[in-house]
Amino acid sequence: MGGKLKVTFLGTGTSQGIPVIGSKHPVCLSANPKDKRLRVSVLLSWDDFNYAIDCGPDFRQQMLTNNVNKLDGILFTHEHADHTAGIDDIRPYFFRQGDIPIYAHERVAASLKKRFDYIFADENRYPGAPAVDLNIIENNQHFTIGNTRVVPIDIDHNRLQVFGFRLKDFTYLTDVKRMDSEEIEKVRGTKVLVVNALREEPHHSHFNLEEALAFVEEVKPDVTYFTHISHLLGFHDEVEKKLPENVHLAYDNLVINV
Repeated sequence: MGGKLKVTFLGTGTSQGIPVIGSKHPVCLSANPKDKRLRVSVLLSWDDFNYAIDCGPDFRQQMLTNNVNKLDGILFTHEHADHTAGIDDIRPYFFRQGDIPIYAHERVAASLKKRFDYIFADENRYPGAPAVDLNIIENNQHFTIGNTRVVPIDIDHNRLQVFGFRLKDFTYLTDVKRMDSEEIEKVRGTKVLVVNALREEPHHSHFNLEEALAFVEEVKPDVTYFTHISHLLGFHDEVEKKLPENVHLAYDNLVINV
């Protein structure tokens, strides 16, 4: 990685997004832009490269909002719809650039092939369908995107395996409920950590706020940004005031440099 890594938070919400459709919850009714959260994703940019981690149902809107005119690939954490449902919207990039590289666990690739079979078709392709260059991620086997090494990190999302990713001093973890000690070791030394903090109440498949803060205390990054946030966590500005000095709530379209 030659230049600095720029991280753009494309979305910081949980699976329903905020506001939740039809909800009268005060956070869903908030006028503060930081309380409006699209489905969770980040864009990693350095040198002349742009890579997204996940592409949920808000992907098109996120690309337009952030004026992303070139996409070098997508890294998938797992197959849930809030992380994958926007894959059809790679079409404009495909038309300009050709097959779009994607990186995913073999299980996630199988799910995408089933749900978006027309994208992966070898014969009788529908005119106008996008195509991808599929790269399988395996745990403990680093891979390269652009000119930079990526270390996959194995995570438990309740009973579902999920991948987090570390690029040099930056680590992105979402949908974490637990991690084995050897995977936690891969995170240590990170300067900037992004990790999920869903709400205050415990949840069966996500860190709640207490668990996320305990994880931060364990791995001790220089600075942490919480993401995959539910409206039940509370108003952005109120929660932010309660967090430790080096811990922040991310919000949509926040840009940080690592």
